[in-house]
Amino acid sequence: MLRECEYEWNCRRKNIWQKIIFKLKYMRLQGYASKLGFEIPLNVCGPGLCICHPGLLVINGNARIGANARIHAGVNIGSFSRFDEHWQPDSAPVIGDNVYIGPGAKLFGRISIGNDVAIGANAVVNKSFPNHVTIAGVPAKIINLNGSKDMIIYGYTDIKIKN
Repeated sequence: MLRECEYEWNCRRKNIWQKIIFKLKYMRLQGYASKLGFEIPLNVCGPGLCICHPGLLVINGNARIGANARIHAGVNIGSFSRFDEHWQPDSAPVIGDNVYIGPGAKLFGRISIGNDVAIGANAVVNKSFPNHVTIAGVPAKIINLNGSKDMIIYGYTDIKIKN
């Protein structure tokens, strides 16, 4: 339903009927979201998103998540509070491709998470991390250099045509 709404929003809002169809699909998405306990704005997640279980999942509208992300229940991806001195309108995380986010992880602030990163359960991530690492803890720190291999189901791959 999320992808259908994104398609309608991005490609098909030319006349009144298409706008009505979008509104109906969006209302249906919001119904699913309230039943299953998630809040994912349109055009935030890349292709191949995997949400493993129903449960609380909150993603800020300014966050960006790459392809093949695997996100478990209880995850919060957001920005600083508006009352924080570090707050800026676009102060949400940018997450790379093939990232595994364990249950209960919290990612916040203007941070960048590299490609092929695994984030452990209940980790609190408030600083940036490079590619191909596993992070965990409160606050999160690098615990090994294995990354997310064997944790991601690759539903999307870039097809490159060689000339």
